[in-house]
Amino acid sequence: MGTSASATSQAAPFAPTHQADHQGNGMAEHRRSLQSVNIHNSKTKSIITNKVAPVVITNNCREEFQIHDKIQSSNYSMGRISDLLPEHYLVLGEFFMVQDIYNRADVLNTTKSHGAPNFRKVKGNYPLFGMGQPSLNGFKQVLQRLQIDGCEEVVFICVREEPVVFFRSDGDFIPYTPRGRENLHENLHDLDRELSAEQIELSIRKELCDFAKLSENMFYVYNDIEHFKDEPQQVQILSEEDIHVTEEVYKRPLFSQPLHRYYRLPLPMEGAPLEKTFDAFVNILRVTPNLSLMRDSSRPLPALLFSCQVGVGRTNLGLILGAIVFHHLQGASESPRQEIQKSEHKLDFQVIELLISHLPKGQQVLDEVDDAIAMCSEMHNIKDAVFENKLKLEGIGEDYQIQGKSTKAYFLQRTLQSLERYVYLLVFNAYLHDQYPQAFPQSFSQWLCMNAWIYRLLACMDSSELSAPASLITDGIRVLVSSKFLATDLLSTAKEMKVANFRRVSKMALYGMAQPNSEALAVVMSYLTDQRRGHSTILWLNLQEELVLEANGQMFTPREPGSLEQPIPVCVQHPQKLQEMELTLKHDILRCEKWLGVITEQDKQMRMFKTCHTIEELFVHQKSVHPGLSYQRIPLSDCCAPKEEVFDQLLEAMKSSLAEDPNCAFIFNCHDGKDRTTAAMVIATLTLWHINGFPECEEDEFVSVPNAKYTKGEFEVVMQVVRVLPEGHRVKREVDIALDVVSETMTPMHYHLREIIISTYRQIKMAKSEADAQWLRLRSLQYLERYIYLILFNCYLHLEKKDSWRRSFSQWMSQVAARAGVYAILNHLGFSEFENPDDSLMARLRFRWLPHSAQFIPM
Repeated sequence: MGTSASATSQAAPFAPTHQADHQGNGMAEHRRSLQSVNIHNSKTKSIITNKVAPVVITNNCREEFQIHDKIQSSNYSMGRISDLLPEHYLVLGEFFMVQDIYNRADVLNTTKSHGAPNFRKVKGNYPLFGMGQPSLNGFKQVLQRLQIDGCEEVVFICVREEPVVFFRSDGDFIPYTPRGRENLHENLHDLDRELSAEQIELSIRKELCDFAKLSENMFYVYNDIEHFKDEPQQVQILSEEDIHVTEEVYKRPLFSQPLHRYYRLPLPMEGAPLEKTFDAFVNILRVTPNLSLMRDSSRPLPALLFSCQVGVGRTNLGLILGAIVFHHLQGASESPRQEIQKSEHKLDFQVIELLISHLPKGQQVLDEVDDAIAMCSEMHNIKDAVFENKLKLEGIGEDYQIQGKSTKAYFLQRTLQSLERYVYLLVFNAYLHDQYPQAFPQSFSQWLCMNAWIYRLLACMDSSELSAPASLITDGIRVLVSSKFLATDLLSTAKEMKVANFRRVSKMALYGMAQPNSEALAVVMSYLTDQRRGHSTILWLNLQEELVLEANGQMFTPREPGSLEQPIPVCVQHPQKLQEMELTLKHDILRCEKWLGVITEQDKQMRMFKTCHTIEELFVHQKSVHPGLSYQRIPLSDCCAPKEEVFDQLLEAMKSSLAEDPNCAFIFNCHDGKDRTTAAMVIATLTLWHINGFPECEEDEFVSVPNAKYTKGEFEVVMQVVRVLPEGHRVKREVDIALDVVSETMTPMHYHLREIIISTYRQIKMAKSEADAQWLRLRSLQYLERYIYLILFNCYLHLEKKDSWRRSFSQWMSQVAARAGVYAILNHLGFSEFENPDDSLMARLRFRWLPHSAQFIPM
């Protein structure tokens, strides 16, 4: 029976290549085709030609197959590292194959003695090992070494996320990785989210075999990328058996060791792993009986062996995870506290303090993680990395470029990434305390959705803890921007009221505006307390989370020079901290006695300020004139859904004021009186309706415009939430009416909190750059989430009204809504009508709730 083999032409992108491999046993077909091209004459009895393809019959007459050799070199890219080096085919259209490990990487000098670079056992009694990338023979040597040391069961975990292939060389298989010409020392990351590293490796191997067929069975690789002596090297590729992928190298030797297991758990080079990566690690614990808390204690623990490229950063993270697991299995008695030396550096960050104070067994969780870090610190210490990066950030004088970023931006990102890694270890250990004894009924992802307050805390992990706002202004790194530049007076109220965008909700004592200066504040208060309106009690709520000052009679706020319209949030747990920081900024500005750069409504100017006041000081003065005035600062993020505690604070402030005076007037302001002010006015409107009664609701107006349901907020994810809520459709309709009522006060703005969702999303297609498109996608998701939160808050007001809202919205969300799956829905937020939400990291709470700038958004 004949066997047909073909090597079809390949397109440059690697995804289709892999897909072809897995249709009709494409890999087997390709191997057959490659062999057919290289059949030696001594093995060939006859070749029969025909119109389709030649038919080869071997000497022993046992094989007959056709050759379909249609590989076209034009489908592949060629390039060279420099003009002095030869041109050759490029892997995945643009990359060179470089030897994975260089000699200096083996700091512990263990390659010859143990088979892998930087092979080591952690301090203490745990069977926990780490190493760099071995060759095939080196890995076999590692397994033999572990067997000699008495390790009967080995769980080997490769933590590399980049593709690695192994070329045959002198009876061994040596690892190589694809790298870009711009940085031959840097491995590739985030190549393709839809394909695993194993799938990409198979695609690379197929390409390499094609290249060999086009280049006389040879391919160029690079061993010395420092001096390029005798480079590039040629490797011979006669068949696929001359190239191994990672899975083949690590799984084949395990067949002789039935108790050994192999897993690939890709860990990031920087920052904390994704939740799905923690889930994959937990799944390893689930399927390994000897890692269960119900294990047979008479059996020894399995050895955990972690490996990355060099055996330092990612291996160290894996070792810490392993040490934490062993601590849960054997307890503190096996932890060698007396033998290990902990880091001397105390990480004094607000996010850590808050996390430990909120977590059950918080201090124990922290101590266990610190013990694990100390046990695994022979080559790298995570806590020291946080401290050292922060130290470098604080010590930067003159700013320059590193990897396309300013020095400050580079070390700020490094500090935040190393801090994030440490904090997620704390969170994961807390998860183990809760779920390990129950045999993991919830994955790490599910557990975090049930404890979404952790994501809120992690959102505080931003630059506000790492830089002093006052010094940034006086050093000229940030600029002061005038409120007149930021707040376009679309409602034309500045002439009469001295403040932009002043407005009132019809038939209600609810007002909104931009940030007033002292003059505008006096005018507004006179207006509200005059004989016509006669408000004797007024609660003024300032919604700005950024620093604000009045200097020389004008309102200013600090901004980044490259992003003047983007507020710089200051992450604080209490508004009093904001006022303290503004007071510090005021004193520094007055003391510096030098010209400072400011942005006014006209242009950039240099000014020296003689007078400077905080917002608190402005209201203290007005309170002496109008005793019925009360002032509160409730920071609210621009363009985002308010945090759960913001709803609590707004509701409590209104309840308290109305208890004293049922006719109390409420005034809201942000920097321009638009986004945050409107959101707060909608919340206030719903609250007053629940207290005083709802207006009569008319039937839905028929809208005949295309895709009207999206203008009406009927997105799939919104309706998914509505279906979960009691009387969800009614709850949504009441929110829509409140949005319409508040929107009527600002018609010239053409701004509607619901309609802006789809209008922003539609702008993505017209974006001028990918960065602009990502920014618009983030904004549309934030607007969508805010709309859902308003619906949830209205549902809460209905359900908890009978108890006068004694249970806070925050408590209701964690105790009721979370159990109904609301946070799980929000953790996959997106426009599923048009795209797959999970294609963007912004669909996740973890990334969407972080402070963002237009310059940096995770894709």
